[in-house]
Amino acid sequence: MNFVDLIKNSVLSEFTGTISIDKIALSLIISFIIGIFIIYIYKKTYTGVVYSKSFSLCIILLAMVTSLIIRTISSNLALSLGMVGALSIVRFRTAVKEPLDTAFMFWGITSGIMTGAGLYLIAIISSIALGILFYISYILGFKGNSQYLMIIKYNLVLDDKIEKMISKLPKYKIKSKSICKDKVELSFEIATKEHSKIMNLFSDIDGIDSVNLISYQNDFGA
Repeated sequence: MNFVDLIKNSVLSEFTGTISIDKIALSLIISFIIGIFIIYIYKKTYTGVVYSKSFSLCIILLAMVTSLIIRTISSNLALSLGMVGALSIVRFRTAVKEPLDTAFMFWGITSGIMTGAGLYLIAIISSIALGILFYISYILGFKGNSQYLMIIKYNLVLDDKIEKMISKLPKYKIKSKSICKDKVELSFEIATKEHSKIMNLFSDIDGIDSVNLISYQNDFGA
């Protein structure tokens, strides 16, 4: 046997040539379970304003579809080359707004690759370990006070008083300020858990027309 035949046999030996129904079902079930676990961690650590159910279903579907692709291409060399060529022309146009969402999608794809390759135990253990470590990191380092955008409308004569009150807040950032005749509209970011107390503090002042609070997602200090 020459060197070329040796390489050829070693490559072909990596492909089973058959697709087993029970292995496909097992890959789908395990990737589905891991996808549910990923969504659970995603919901527990979600800090956005509106939770997207379609994104959760997308992660589960990504894990299962990826496992099917890997299971398919591992059975036949021709199928693997054809599928790689077909996937290379696919272009995804949907924009992912949050970088963390991209990480969760990549997590789902990775788990699908491992389950499709038959590494069931590694996929389960690594996903559980990754989820626990990420949740601990979220609690210890990234879970802070809730962020809000507060909008206050008041008389111009109270401008100095309002700004002094805002300067006493623990964490704030002025976003915009507009003056129309004798009225002022001021909006600023705050990170606090006592938003009701702060709203009452401003609303009790005579001359303030309205105090609005909006759930806000942004990075302070940017």
